Amino acid sequence: MSFSILKQIGDAQKKKAVVDVRSGDTVKVTQKIKEGDKFRLQVFEGVVIRVERKESHTARIFVRKVTSGVGVEKSFLLHSPLVEKIEITKRSKVRRNNLSYLRARSGKSARLSAKDFDRAAVNTLKADEAEAPAAEAPKAEEAAEAPAEA
Repeated sequence: MSFSILKQIGDAQKKKAVVDVRSGDTVKVTQKIKEGDKFRLQVFEGVVIRVERKESHTARIFVRKVTSGVGVEKSFLLHSPLVEKIEITKRSKVRRNNLSYLRARSGKSARLSAKDFDRAAVNTLKADEAEAPAAEAPKAEEAAEAPAEA
């Protein structure tokens, strides 16, 4: 198989709208959990300590939180159909992509310095771009059909 065919297959699996997540962001990840025949939504809130392969269909984020004094880390595939929504609640100033040093820290030394950002714009930026071409497509089809009817 050639690389172009593999790239087409991978691009077909990508979601059209994904939030621009970076290391140091505090995020709420809403995930579908299957229990028996039913699905429920579960929210996992924590700090993104690593972002991998951001442009790929296998893009992944590692989210860490401390619950009852125990550190819990989960990795989420950004383009997975089980990941319902990712919302950025806080953005921090960091200078590296992998924040694995946070695992060894607790208390005040584990804090990251906050950075100002427009929360509404960040959480809807990619979705609006993805919807805009889709909204224009029907107009182009209507314009093409109009001369055919006349």
